[in-house]
Amino acid sequence: MYLISVIISTYNWPKALMLCVGSLLAQTDKEFEIIIADDGSSPENLQITRSFCANANIPIAYVYHDDQGFRAGTIRNKAVAQCKGDYLIFLDGDCIVRPDFVAKHRQLAEVGCFVPGNRVLLNRPYTQEVLEQGILLHQKSFSDFLLLRLQNKINRVVAFFSLPLGFFRHLHPHKWQKAMTCNLGVWKIDFLAVNGFDELFEGWGYEDSDLVIRLVHQGIKRKEGRFAVPVLHLWHPQNDRSRHDLNYQRLMERLDQPDFILAQKGVSQYLE
Repeated sequence: MYLISVIISTYNWPKALMLCVGSLLAQTDKEFEIIIADDGSSPENLQITRSFCANANIPIAYVYHDDQGFRAGTIRNKAVAQCKGDYLIFLDGDCIVRPDFVAKHRQLAEVGCFVPGNRVLLNRPYTQEVLEQGILLHQKSFSDFLLLRLQNKINRVVAFFSLPLGFFRHLHPHKWQKAMTCNLGVWKIDFLAVNGFDELFEGWGYEDSDLVIRLVHQGIKRKEGRFAVPVLHLWHPQNDRSRHDLNYQRLMERLDQPDFILAQKGVSQYLE
């Protein structure tokens, strides 16, 4: 059985990260490692999460760089350069997963494909409740989530249905929209083939879409992960979007260039 590397990006939110990691430690499939990609958390928050991870039953590595603004692509590239797995699952540190998350991603993994999952959003008051009370969302049943939906504490419940879908998962092989690295599976060999995330995308916006577009240009096909691998996404304020327009313009230019495959400033700089 091949090793999976779960790469969790985080920044200065240890309470959320501990819930995220805690849900991964409860997985039914144990053949994976965790790489925490820390985009510059404070020394205090860094110590909290390092202490929490110290005695985990799953290998956990920590990759850190100084805070120089939002550089999610950069820290993820550095994390991939350190990981040992053949298959990568990118996850945000404010996402909680169910116990079969890794097992379902393993079932969906297919040569020549990337797998975007979907997410269920918590509202602001319930997120605060979860964090303050340390509610273990990964232990909740479908009926619990149905009640939360009826209370408008989460935005949907249909995502928790588990459907085989079969060939329907391959209906849109070139679709890049709504494939986000808060929940994305991809073979490491394919990630390296496009040189990973392009670090020219600094600040919030579209570094994940750019990765997916270049994977599609490389011939890697989308395999839909909906109705199989949802994550629960905690509410948080919007990030600084001052570079949105510049990043979007760069993305649109690349979308129209099918021969644009390699990140200009990617993961290769961290590989030996």
